[in-house]
Amino acid sequence: MSNLSRNQKELLELLKLAVNSRCADCAAPDPGWASYKLGVFVCLTCSGIHSGLSSRVKSIKLDSWEDEQVEFMKSRGNDHAKAVYEKAVPAYYYRPREKDCVILREQWILAKYQRKEFTGETKYPPVSYTAGFYEGMLWKKGKDNAQFFKRKFVLSQREFTLSYYNKENESKGPKAVISIKDLNITFQPEKIGHSHGLQITFQDGNHTRNLYVYHESAQEIVTWFNAIRAARYAYFKTAYPTGSDKELIPKLTRNYLKEGYMEKTGPSRKETFKKRWFTLDSQNRKLLYFKGQLDAEELGVIFIGTESKGYSVKECDQMHARGNKWKYGVAVGTPRRQYLFMCEQEGEQREWLDALRQVLSRPMAPQDYTIESNISY
Repeated sequence: MSNLSRNQKELLELLKLAVNSRCADCAAPDPGWASYKLGVFVCLTCSGIHSGLSSRVKSIKLDSWEDEQVEFMKSRGNDHAKAVYEKAVPAYYYRPREKDCVILREQWILAKYQRKEFTGETKYPPVSYTAGFYEGMLWKKGKDNAQFFKRKFVLSQREFTLSYYNKENESKGPKAVISIKDLNITFQPEKIGHSHGLQITFQDGNHTRNLYVYHESAQEIVTWFNAIRAARYAYFKTAYPTGSDKELIPKLTRNYLKEGYMEKTGPSRKETFKKRWFTLDSQNRKLLYFKGQLDAEELGVIFIGTESKGYSVKECDQMHARGNKWKYGVAVGTPRRQYLFMCEQEGEQREWLDALRQVLSRPMAPQDYTIESNISY
């Protein structure tokens, strides 16, 4: 057996070990690349990021490996790198997954291996997301137009608030002071049209409000993301002192289970169908709809309970609709009203049905009854 084929076989054997069977950085299964500088096995997407950092990345199957490179990989591996580079990751710091946007993975890799933020060594000055207070300028979309304006934002962990100002002059005070309690923040690069785009969602009275922001610096926008997660973590630790990290961490920020356009008609089904942007917030069991995907405020919200409480989700025939352009129907039943939505493609219909049924099948928690009672149909 030649050295080349032997080396590849040894690398493939290393990949069979449980600790190396997933990407060291995003946990994607079956990583096909490796950094022989760091000794980690990574997926294709993360390998591209490592290449940009001069991490000396090679394909396991497509590239030739020298004996000393293979020996180095055998002496390291993903578990060794985790012990060194992830020794002190804060509980609230977001660890990106396979389907997360590239910027989250890129900044996670930079923070781990280049800036070495999680090795446990004391840093001065400390990294910004650990300070409990953060302020800076973000580009914010106007409420009633598509323009973005530079606005000052201030995050206070002590007061559990996020504030922003309409102009750089602070003398008139903040335009809005948002409670950290009900705030969610999620990366939405495609939706916002900027690779660093963030959507900030919060409750404003009985309505759900959205802010769309970005920053030119990838590191800065990810710092904002993790600083807000840190403030949310501190809030939950205060509000639920007996809550475990396993219970609290999933609540810090969340991606929406499903988003997209559907057509919607009114209660009598005689009204003209109108195209609306829908967002399914599975954690709060809310299906929100907006006129457009970048609207600041929702037009309406539908609570998705359980079948035992009179809620239902089913496929419906287009013949039951009037005036619709699309033909793949989704019917959502509540104790007070039946809703009919139409999807453009059959695949979209299946995705909406699967997502809604996922929420429908989950038992209601005590806080869900409060959310249900606060929604006006």
